[in-house]
Amino acid sequence: MQRKTSQNLIPVKKTTEDDSSYDIYPAFSVGEGIIKQGYAALADELCAVETVILEGYIGVDWEEVRTSLETAFQQKGLHVSFLNSNAFLHPERVIKAMVAPFLGGDDPIFGNKTSLQQSDYFDRKRMAPAKIDPKADINFVYGTGASEMGIDGLLVYFDLPKNELQYRMRANGITNFGLRAPKDHKQMYKHFYFVDWPILNREKKRLLPHISIIVDQQRPGNPVYMSGAELREGLKRMSQSYFRVRPWFEPGVWGGQWMKERFKDLNQNVPNYAWSFEMIVPENGLLFESDGTLLEVSFDMLMFQNSANILGKAGKRFGDEFPIRFDFLDTFQGGNLSVQCHPKPDYIKREFGENFTQDETYYILDAGDDAEVYLGFQEGIAPMDFKKALQHCYTTKEELEVAKYVQKLPAHKHDLFLIPHGTIHCSGTNNMVLEISATPYIFTFKMYDWQRLDLEGNPRPLNIDRAFENLNFERQGKIVFETLLTKPNIEESGEGWEKIHLPTHQDHFYDIYRYEFDSKVSINTDAQCHVLMLVEGSSIELAVEGSRPQTFHYAETFAVPAAAGNYFLKNMGKTKAKVIISFVKDEAC
Repeated sequence: MQRKTSQNLIPVKKTTEDDSSYDIYPAFSVGEGIIKQGYAALADELCAVETVILEGYIGVDWEEVRTSLETAFQQKGLHVSFLNSNAFLHPERVIKAMVAPFLGGDDPIFGNKTSLQQSDYFDRKRMAPAKIDPKADINFVYGTGASEMGIDGLLVYFDLPKNELQYRMRANGITNFGLRAPKDHKQMYKHFYFVDWPILNREKKRLLPHISIIVDQQRPGNPVYMSGAELREGLKRMSQSYFRVRPWFEPGVWGGQWMKERFKDLNQNVPNYAWSFEMIVPENGLLFESDGTLLEVSFDMLMFQNSANILGKAGKRFGDEFPIRFDFLDTFQGGNLSVQCHPKPDYIKREFGENFTQDETYYILDAGDDAEVYLGFQEGIAPMDFKKALQHCYTTKEELEVAKYVQKLPAHKHDLFLIPHGTIHCSGTNNMVLEISATPYIFTFKMYDWQRLDLEGNPRPLNIDRAFENLNFERQGKIVFETLLTKPNIEESGEGWEKIHLPTHQDHFYDIYRYEFDSKVSINTDAQCHVLMLVEGSSIELAVEGSRPQTFHYAETFAVPAAAGNYFLKNMGKTKAKVIISFVKDEAC
């Protein structure tokens, strides 16, 4: 299967022996002898089974799966039969008409989350007479939607991480569910986000308790797998102790050099790194490890099985949706982000089908001497004059004097800028921003992008009209300083430690604290999931009762589930440790 990306394929086993800095392949141990690899080994597991259902996510290379298993069983002298669920899909014209209401027409970015089910894609009349081969030693029903065939058998689920899915998309190696050919990549991603992923995530949740074998199919020709029982036990233990998702990284037109210079295991053959998906859980995976072998599953499996353990009190409001996002925006020696805002809660629900909106903050992990953040309007802003200026620049390609309309504030290490919905903002150059946000992440209404093209030489889409349906023009002048710059206060302290509150805006449903300590600090989750990052220091050790101590390094994001209760952080460095913690406010549950 082809992939188009500058990022390396994840190794079967970790190759680095240096565990003293940021780990791009963080893994949760499930014990020895649990994870196995290869189609031949998988065939050994299945050779005594009469009927097998090979189900899985969009983007899985089903041709590789079928031919590899067929070869493995031929070598065993067994006669096998394969029934492809894809043969029973509705015609493409029917599927296109069915999904069209959710795709937003020609809009390059936005649609509305679908209410369709996987079963809607299949023709029941043609499916009804389908039978397995009574002469075969083993019958396989395979493909995305194989479980719709109504045939009983051992369930083997093939998963594929969202980053690898997108790399295959960029190489035109895959299609949207039920379509024969790839589309324009922006349209294809939109189709994934608003249609395919919601449908297949619901199906994954339904199937999770019944999976007998889980297979990670991201490495061409070399799958890794473990039993469904071990998967569910690993997820359960994770939900009671800690987790760190596998981060992934992308270059961008405004990207910087900070991550490239400090995260040594990243591929250096790229112009920059703009983003790190530290914990953008709709697109992150979780790595399990056994004897050094790595197996990845989607993060949502943890929420589908153990959301109560993970979210605690917040589960009543958020259900299976993980509410908080951490990601990096790197503009060191790079460029400004686009001038932008995010939608109001009722707007994001009505227009896009999201349950909560993209309220953000910028925590400045590091900053150059000249670093700045654009935030809020200048006093006395005239909204229509601003809109006319934006439209003029869009039409003529002239540059906009952004500071005439938007305030430009100095940024320093450990500052926190508050960006509730409707706030005009962007990071300037020479910032390393830790974006602490509500989970939605694609709902950015760009108004001005400094007259630049993307990395492929194409204009980046602007959303001036949508932005003006959501901008809050009251956030101007001194109100910005009074309401959008946090006012830190020491809430508790003891010998060698301080608990510092960094209050967020009343529109934010999450809160932020920073613990600063010389040696050790004890913290209680108070039945809320804590998302943490070491923002100063070299490393810390996390201790949760019933789990082995775990070390986390500078700039690594991890979480302690609500069910963990009390936990300890130990400073492993020689200077004071500073740890950011975010969690859902009790009043927002």
